[in-house]
Amino acid sequence: MERSLKNKVVAVVGGAQGIGCAIADHFLLHGTKTAILLDINSIQGLKAVGTLTEKHGKDKAVFIKCDATTELDTISKILETYKTIDVLVLSAGIPNSPDHRKMVDVYITSVIEWSMKFYEHMRKDNGGSGGTIITISSIFGFRPVPYTPVYQAAKYAVFGFTKSLGHLENFQKTGVRVLGLCPGFTETALTKKLRDPELQKELPGDFVKYANSLPWQAAEDVGKAAVEMYGRADSGTMWLIEGGQPIEEVC
Repeated sequence: MERSLKNKVVAVVGGAQGIGCAIADHFLLHGTKTAILLDINSIQGLKAVGTLTEKHGKDKAVFIKCDATTELDTISKILETYKTIDVLVLSAGIPNSPDHRKMVDVYITSVIEWSMKFYEHMRKDNGGSGGTIITISSIFGFRPVPYTPVYQAAKYAVFGFTKSLGHLENFQKTGVRVLGLCPGFTETALTKKLRDPELQKELPGDFVKYANSLPWQAAEDVGKAAVEMYGRADSGTMWLIEGGQPIEEVC
């Protein structure tokens, strides 16, 4: 399949800040026609659009307020407006929470539901034009540790879902490429507590020590990695970006 981002329309779930916004930014740098940022956070979403508009030009970025766990009907509205979505990026996230069901809804259920809706829209054997779905898993999607077990379970699920839906047999039948990115620890609003000495006191000390023993990276590193992965990756593959180092495929 053609792997240029030029003139593509991209929808980014969780695109208001952090990794999602960085991916939208770097996609726009590489020729994306429109980046649609979907997020529950209106303040950050509108701020992100302002920043991206100033950097990339008018109408390059738009914001749609959406709770990805409950407002699946937003997809129909997007398709009515844009007709074709070429790339879907699934990067919604929340802080680690004792509300296990909420964690599962955000990190697993929404990924599956949005993927399957767009998969049906994109698949060539169903009248679509093909496309790419990118999930965001984690180093915790394949590297077991004794911390945040619900988050880890969710990222393992995303890893397995991506490899199964993106299996080459499915790609050959549908023309929809499904691939995943597994970032290591990344400087975002969701990881602020791990880096701030005062806020660290609210977290288990062993987890803080472990997290800060590993290499960290900026959200921009993940944005660059997503562009490279988009150009290189075959369907069903998962790619690691850790410490801002070159991406590598993981099994």
